[in-house]
Amino acid sequence: MVSAVPGPKSKAILQNLNKYQDTRSVFFVADFEKSKGNYIVDADGNTMLDVFAQIASIPVGYNNPAFHALSKNPAFQTALANRAALGVNPNKDWVDQLENSFMRVAPKGLDQVFTVMCGSCANENAFKTAFMYKAAKMRGSNEFSTEELNSCMKNEAPGSPDMAILSFTQAFHGRLFGSLTATASKAIHKVDIPAFNWPKAPFPQRKYPLAENEEYNEQMEKEALQAVEKIIKESQKPIAGLVVEPIQSEGGDNHASPKFFQELQAICKKHDVVFIVDEVQTGVGGTGTFWAHEAWNLPESPDIVTFSKKFQAAGFFLNGRLRPTQPYRLYNTWMGDPVRAFQAAAIINEIESKDLLTNVKQIGAYVQEQLPTLGLENVRGQGLFIAFDLPTAAQRDKFLVDMRQRGVNIGGCGDRAVRLRPMLTFQKHHADIMLNTMNDVLKQ
Repeated sequence: MVSAVPGPKSKAILQNLNKYQDTRSVFFVADFEKSKGNYIVDADGNTMLDVFAQIASIPVGYNNPAFHALSKNPAFQTALANRAALGVNPNKDWVDQLENSFMRVAPKGLDQVFTVMCGSCANENAFKTAFMYKAAKMRGSNEFSTEELNSCMKNEAPGSPDMAILSFTQAFHGRLFGSLTATASKAIHKVDIPAFNWPKAPFPQRKYPLAENEEYNEQMEKEALQAVEKIIKESQKPIAGLVVEPIQSEGGDNHASPKFFQELQAICKKHDVVFIVDEVQTGVGGTGTFWAHEAWNLPESPDIVTFSKKFQAAGFFLNGRLRPTQPYRLYNTWMGDPVRAFQAAAIINEIESKDLLTNVKQIGAYVQEQLPTLGLENVRGQGLFIAFDLPTAAQRDKFLVDMRQRGVNIGGCGDRAVRLRPMLTFQKHHADIMLNTMNDVLKQ
């Protein structure tokens, strides 16, 4: 560390940038050219161990050679120089790219993939898919009536039916209109923005340690499931889909048991509600399995699984029965980006060739064992997807700043939680640096 964070060079750049973009959320200005592996370098030359990783979106380290090697691939160069509108002119190698990237890791039984631009876009289009499926079932025909076609142009029923997506308290699903309506993590995300009148069920609030609170936690999950079914059965508008995160990330790293999710899926199946699992933040290895929902041991895959962040791409997998019966229903100009598909394939190769899922499980278990020895409360996690709470929001915020000053870039979530989002390449010696720094900060 050569200066405070942010240092004078970061501050000068931010002052210039602020003329064109709001910089009030920025921690510091990065120098990505000099950043490497698990370490991020800022504009002032400070080198920090990064356990925030661009909001959980860097999978295999900064400047990974596998990514740089892509620039020498003629097919990658073609994709970079000629961005395709994939809905009208996919390149001749697009099928190969899909099979070499996303479909290699598609959840079992989900044989379709729709690629988009970001996590919010993925969830938004997943919701649209659920609505189209529900409307087709209610219509009983693939043909639209004249009344439906005319009324939808005025945003009126029956063409614009009054249906809903069911989500949970403390959830975060994005910042577009549908995804923001389904979100309930922070008021600042939602205030001033019109929203749909969609219901939310309570997400079970666990107590820790788990071994000492089994009865309480089981009751919380039971009550949440009862609330879900009550909403579905009594809602005045049909519930087309239910969306849930394996771990509520922005909302405070809130977990539930595999049994909870198994029963949640069963309720959806019973009432023909599309079961959507939002793996935007949990997907691609951070929990120790490629998809976090693999740990639930579901009898069958969810109907839809959305992804983004660590995949360096975005989209969703879906069951074939959900494919719209007409073209142009799921559609936009780009429909993803072939460049990102190349990156996704490289990420999968790195994870498989270096056995990074085993690394995540092993180092995650070590970190979760060590954190309570620092006196931290409510330690919880799955793999390296870990969080703990500090007594107040103010103490949490100060802790994050103090960690940065000592060379560890770290983030928060929820009201008072600290979240760890290291890369899949995070090793024991990195964990020890982080833990020792935490210990120093907590003692001061």
